[in-house]
Amino acid sequence: MKNKYHKLGIVTFPISEAGVTPLSNLVNIFRSIFEEVYLITGGAGFTAFENDKKVHTYRVEHSARARHTFIRIINYTKTQLIISNKLLKLRTCVDCWVFFIGAEGLILPILTAKLLRKKVIIASAGSGTKSAQAANDKLFSLLGLLQTLTYHLSDKIVLYSNGLIQERGLQKYRFKISIAHEHFLDFNLFKTHTHLKERDDFVGYVGRLSEEKGTLNFVKAIPDILKKRNEVNFIIGGDGQLRDEIERYFKEHNLKGNIKMEGWIKHDDLPRYFNKLRLIVLPSYTEGLPNIMLEAMACGTPVLATPVGAIPDFIKDSVTGFIMENNSPECIAKNVVRALNHPNLEKIADNARTLVENEFTFDKAMETYRSVLNEL
Repeated sequence: MKNKYHKLGIVTFPISEAGVTPLSNLVNIFRSIFEEVYLITGGAGFTAFENDKKVHTYRVEHSARARHTFIRIINYTKTQLIISNKLLKLRTCVDCWVFFIGAEGLILPILTAKLLRKKVIIASAGSGTKSAQAANDKLFSLLGLLQTLTYHLSDKIVLYSNGLIQERGLQKYRFKISIAHEHFLDFNLFKTHTHLKERDDFVGYVGRLSEEKGTLNFVKAIPDILKKRNEVNFIIGGDGQLRDEIERYFKEHNLKGNIKMEGWIKHDDLPRYFNKLRLIVLPSYTEGLPNIMLEAMACGTPVLATPVGAIPDFIKDSVTGFIMENNSPECIAKNVVRALNHPNLEKIADNARTLVENEFTFDKAMETYRSVLNEL
């Protein structure tokens, strides 16, 4: 039933294409609960919703090209002031603001919302501080401070898993933490077209080509994998700042014949790629609950991942996928070979598909968020 008394707003920092699916899911969930939804976003987020008549969408632009730390801070502050100004203009329209992708650093907009006496929910899609740490970003310490302040100001913190409370050091906020997610899948799109036993030996990575995703570690594991399984080929889908370095590594190690670099893959094309793979690798340093993992599982593709974020809640080693101890190249190589050689690989793929079909429906996602809102 629609909530007839409140109007809700969603705020994200300007996002890339990778953020469109989780943002779209969250918007669709709230559209089913609230009569009106307001959205402040930028980049691919604004492009996805600018023509959507059911969402009041407001654009935010951000200059991300500067390398000098001081200029980056100035640009980041400017973007926050722009968001804060939009919150002021919408003060009579919205009762509760949900801060989503990039939320932990948005101290000025969150402070503005609190001064306007609005409820503030931080729906944590990932850890900006851990991403910055993995990338050796000079702003790591600043982001950590901002995250502490935003969590302190919020009325509710939404995480994907109880395990994230300890992983991110959030025990002191336990009293205002709820567990929910915006993930649901289109099972008419994400399904098995080619059974696992009929697939060639392709191992894949799909995601941002960035430090926090552990992409270079996976790339550097490939020579060791080929020493033990020389028939394996690799598909890498995605784009990012590491692309040139990755392609240079392949050239220097004469690996071009074993690799297909697909670039950015459109969301609707992902099932075609998943149905080629016998294994997909998620070597991330930090995660929330990766869509790629769930979508691959729905397509009957086994997942090998690091035990970060909410991943261990759904990947049980040798039952619904594979967990590796860490994301060093040596560990990745060892576990890729282990997974490909597993005698029950097809059963593991079936278990994983059944799990996501049962757990990641629209109705379940909507009810978890309805519960969070009722707690406010």
